[in-house]
Amino acid sequence: MKKLAVFASGSGSNFEAIAAAIERGQLEAEVVLVVCDRPGAKVEKRAERFGIPVLSFYPKSYDSKADFENFILQQLNDAGVEWIVLAGYMRLIGPTLLQGFGGRIINIHPSLLPSFPGKDAIGQAFEAGVKITGVTVHFVDEGMDTGKIIDQDSVRIDEGDTKEDLANKIQAVEHLLYPAVIRSLLQEKNKR
Repeated sequence: MKKLAVFASGSGSNFEAIAAAIERGQLEAEVVLVVCDRPGAKVEKRAERFGIPVLSFYPKSYDSKADFENFILQQLNDAGVEWIVLAGYMRLIGPTLLQGFGGRIINIHPSLLPSFPGKDAIGQAFEAGVKITGVTVHFVDEGMDTGKIIDQDSVRIDEGDTKEDLANKIQAVEHLLYPAVIRSLLQEKNKR
């Protein structure tokens, strides 16, 4: 069974969707660590409910990104982590983690990349007046939302939808797509 670390900065709803899929037997993996760069974030409580350890840290208490990524890398190695799953982690991954986990870090983004990369993708799509947006799961590289796309699913913006309506639609798709993509990736890697 593959060991995952989920990185999150906020509420952790995608983490919970992954953990619940594992619990239901729909995803053969184990989340062995949740990494949170905002101590006190809601994801910590969610992880606690699933009995999953949390590594919480303040990035500003380190001298550099390399310092806190080395600290994280040590914890990941100690826990036997094989894949990093970003789920609302609001930091770019630096060279230390990219070198340690190259090709084994994935992210979910609330748009159909390459459209609307970066922060507030839902707001960007809403403000642009597009009729279709969606969700992308991609490998992580050194850029912001520039890694190779693994899978996407579309979301229609209906007349009268608010930004909150759109966010809810996007989240519903994320919660189905992310566990399915992880399952597919892990099965593919097991065949090799």
